[in-house]
Amino acid sequence: MLVDVDALVKNYGSRRVLDGVSFAVPAGSVLALLGPNGAGKTTTVRILSTLTRPDGGSARIAGHDVVRSPMAVRGLISLTGQFAAVDERQTGRENLEMIGRLRRLGRVGARRRAAELLDRVDLGAAADRFVETYSGGMRRRLDLAMSLVVPPAVLFLDEPTTGLDPVSRSTMWTAVGELVRDGTTVLLTTQYLEEADRLADRVVLIDGGRVAAEGTPEELKSRLGGERLLLAFPDGPAASAAVRALAADGAACGADALTAVLPSDGGAEHLRRVLDRLHVAGIPVTRVTASRPSLDDVFLALTGAGTQETV
Repeated sequence: MLVDVDALVKNYGSRRVLDGVSFAVPAGSVLALLGPNGAGKTTTVRILSTLTRPDGGSARIAGHDVVRSPMAVRGLISLTGQFAAVDERQTGRENLEMIGRLRRLGRVGARRRAAELLDRVDLGAAADRFVETYSGGMRRRLDLAMSLVVPPAVLFLDEPTTGLDPVSRSTMWTAVGELVRDGTTVLLTTQYLEEADRLADRVVLIDGGRVAAEGTPEELKSRLGGERLLLAFPDGPAASAAVRALAADGAACGADALTAVLPSDGGAEHLRRVLDRLHVAGIPVTRVTASRPSLDDVFLALTGAGTQETV
């Protein structure tokens, strides 16, 4: 395994942020760390990127211990954080060429690498504009390119598309997909379930500083069974009453206070029984939707937190 994490522990004062987190990442794959706010995802990334020392357990990158051999680890990794670390007073091209020279590519090599990366992240047309004129999405793509000036063995992406519009997010996803096809191993944290579903080979769900679940997106979704019914109600009390009325069918509160979710066999007969039971109980339903479980459903079932709380 290129990344090997074994029983990581981290305390901040009396608060235990990580409590025995373990997982492994094969070379050339994408692993997504997901979980509610404060679950420990960013702390895990900071430990793996040698920015924070763990209080227990161990972590290795390509066999190098992150505590005992931090310089060797730093030579193998790149990190793109939650905020773009770019010089606004330089152009996009100048930012990349500066990093290239700092990484000893030489003037010609740095210029060539900058041009390659500007094309890769779709910034060629804006290469010679000052970064202060860039949109948020353009800055995040430039930040990603700066992490790739020297191709890393492992790329850490801490919420790489937070706050981006759908077009910019899709452009970032495409760039990450190309990196993985070229052999880069990626570990990302994200608040977008769609992002994990699209990019990740495996997902590690962290809750309360512990690994609550691990598997491929499909494996995690299969834990909740097949079809799901999403029932919407006019107000919170009606939704709560419906969950109680349908408790025997496995109903649970939805991602917001106005919905309920329950497993279904996908048949019309089951839907009719559910609606009849709610009608007898005098509970109005405003909308019914049938779907397969999503990663959002997995989050809700395992942590009790909706995606809006995820970081």
